[in-house]
Parts: sequence; structure tokens; C-alpha cells
Amino acid sequence: MKILIGQGNNEPRYAGTRHNIGFVALDTFAAQEGSGVAFLYKSKFQAEIAELTIAGEKVLLAKPTTFYNETGRAARLLADFYHVAAEDILVIHDELALPFGHIRIRNQGSDGGNNGIKSVNRTLGEHFWRIRIGIQNTYTSRTDKAVFVLSQFTKDEHAVLQDTILPAVAKEIEHFVRGEARTTTLSV
Repeated sequence: MKILIGQGNNEPRYAGTRHNIGFVALDTFAAQEGSGVAFLYKSKFQAEIAELTIAGEKVLLAKPTTFYNETGRAARLLADFYHVAAEDILVIHDELALPFGHIRIRNQGSDGGNNGIKSVNRTLGEHFWRIRIGIQNTYTSRTDKAVFVLSQFTKDEHAVLQDTILPAVAKEIEHFVRGEARTTTLSV
């Protein structure tokens, strides 16, 4: 079994923000896998959950309903309930330290200043997979970080997300599910 966790904030006012790219990536992957995939709220996991089977492997997609900085709570509840090792968990999130258009895949590591990953590291340890989606642009250094990550993508960025970044992330998710994940950095 594999568990995919998208990081984001569940409230409607955060929809489409840079911090919610993990949710968007899961939605994109779910849509690619089939029209019958639906997320349902499960209070015992503090998350919206969708289930798939890919190549005979059960795959759970989770969008925590905790705030972004508390993603670890849902991660721990899911890992404990399903008896899934950290190595079979993939967390997808925005990365302020990576330029927009870059995607980094790692199977362990520090939080790099990301409070959501810090929360997951506290609950699962550092040995889970993560896909970091770069959001840094020319406005990053001129804007408060908290304001920047909660801002919307520009029209041009949104087009690049839809056309190249999200399909590339979906492909990397597929690699993970099939046991073919590798550590790498992509520039799309």
C-alpha cells in the first residue's frame, strides 16, 4: 500500500494558492487515473481521502483538513491505521527555496524551513518520500514569505502549471506508486 499526502490548507479562501499546490497535484493525479475518483472527508484521519488501485497496489490519496503546518497529525493517523512504513508515504508540497518550474524528488531529508514538512518529520521521521514543487519567482524576495506562499499563481504561472508542471508531477507520483521512484531534480 502507498499513501500520497498533498499539503495545503483546506479552507476555500486558500484554493489556488501556492501553498495548496500539493492538493492541486493530487487532484490532477486523481483525475488522470479516472473519473470515478472522489475525495471524502474521514474524521478519524483528519483528511479528505480517495482510494485507488494501480497495478494491483492500493493507493490512498490524502488531503489533510488540518492546517498546512500540522500535516504530520494526519500523516501519523494514516500510517498507524494502515500499518504503512514511512518509506511508502509520499508528501507533495510547495518549495519556496526552488525556482518555479523545478521539481525535486527525495526519499528523506530535513524540513528545509517548511513547517508542514517539519510537522511530518516530527511524526514520521525523515525517511519518507517527498516531491517539492518550486514556487520561487521574481516577487519572492520583495514579499513577506507568509504572504507570498498564500498568494495566487500569476496567469502565466498557472498556464505553465497546467501544461507542464502538474503532468510532470503526476508522472513522478506514478513512478512512486509503481516502486520506481528516484531522487532527482527536474526542470520543466
